[in-house]
Amino acid sequence: MNRSRLLMIGALALALGALVSVAVYRNLLGRGPSSAESGVNVVIAANDIQVGTRIGEHDVRIVKYPSSALPAVTYGALSKVLGRGVILPISRGEFILPSKLAPENAGAGLPALIPPGMRAVSVRVNEVVSVANFVGPGTRVDVLLTGTPNGSSESQTTTVLQNVAVIAAGHNLERSANGEAQNVPVITLLASPEDAERLTLASSQGKIQLALRNPLDAHQDPVDAASERGLYKNEAPVAAPPRPAVHPAKRVVAPPPPAPSVLSIEVYQGEKKPDVVNFPEQSNRNEDPK
Repeated sequence: MNRSRLLMIGALALALGALVSVAVYRNLLGRGPSSAESGVNVVIAANDIQVGTRIGEHDVRIVKYPSSALPAVTYGALSKVLGRGVILPISRGEFILPSKLAPENAGAGLPALIPPGMRAVSVRVNEVVSVANFVGPGTRVDVLLTGTPNGSSESQTTTVLQNVAVIAAGHNLERSANGEAQNVPVITLLASPEDAERLTLASSQGKIQLALRNPLDAHQDPVDAASERGLYKNEAPVAAPPRPAVHPAKRVVAPPPPAPSVLSIEVYQGEKKPDVVNFPEQSNRNEDPK
């Protein structure tokens, strides 16, 4: 009796487990096709793409991504990106975004890196001027000029431009294969038209020196020009030229007019105290005596 009852309970448990498994399996099958998000085509980088490169077929490929996992604007066809110039570095597997590409028909290389309203100006440098070859694309520098101003007999150094972006080093727009800065004869800076004029004039007036900046430090500090005399602490200060003595004008004060003469007359009336009556002497003289 007990054995039969145990067998019945075991069979009932197996049947109930099988029924639950079938129900769960059908539920998952029914939910899967409707809830699974279909992927969309998106263009990504097949390898690392450096600044100034013109995108070719070997640089990109198409993969499928869920639409909810994509940025706001992406490309779904290779024809939208082939031949476009790269203005920001793109890593392998990264989405090809419009913000990292030059406009259509803008070409590649250095011209595609110049934003509207800006100019690219190159200055000749050496290892010292280029801060031991650490000045490369993407860095920011200050431009210093050392020369002799007109009317001065000593050299001075002044800061011509601050926080200027470097977009190219020589004819190459990237570092070497091992990541080291390349030794190049020129540095190309991105400047406004007004700053381009100042930089060109400074190159012809004296010696140019670049000062490397922290890219996060965009503050421009007012810096006074440094002269040779200010480098030496024991140097006697230059005496200021004598100023002509200024004598204050003397103030002429007119003497006060003389007080008019007064003629006093005492008038007696009985036993009262006499009254004193004053008469100007001038009017007294002008009276006609009778």
